[in-house]
Amino acid sequence: MLSLQDIASIALVGAGATAVLDAWLLLLQRLGVPTMNFMLLGRWAGHGLRGRWRHTSIAQAAPLAGERGLGWLVHYLVGIAFAALLAVWQGSGWLQAPTLWPALAFGVASVAVPLFIMQPAMGLGVAARKTPAPLKNCARSLTNHAVFGAGLYLAATAVQQIAR
Repeated sequence: MLSLQDIASIALVGAGATAVLDAWLLLLQRLGVPTMNFMLLGRWAGHGLRGRWRHTSIAQAAPLAGERGLGWLVHYLVGIAFAALLAVWQGSGWLQAPTLWPALAFGVASVAVPLFIMQPAMGLGVAARKTPAPLKNCARSLTNHAVFGAGLYLAATAVQQIAR
């Protein structure tokens, strides 16, 4: 069972790892590489809360008030949820003594969520097959999730250093 301290650590680790991912995405944007538009994530989540999870094209779906903020909120909540899953998988001992490989492996494995759930539901097809460059998009997703995995380790290490 997770303690209150573990739950707080999970929240900080998940938010920290998501911030590492966001720094990576900002770097990519500055280099001219297209990245995820969190407004569309918010649109998808907002429509989902209204009962519609599948779209032919989320970009063509009706815009919703507050979708950008909702997208960022969902982005960070998913990061925290992934940190919780990592802590459950590795046990709370990982939170006290984080190691890189489980975090990196978990980050890489987490790419299954966008490839097989979110992209198809947003109208992009399984593994982005309906996009102009599916292999490139899958590689980009895999890289982003590896960065998130590294962020899980970095954030957990930082949380432990602060806690001492």
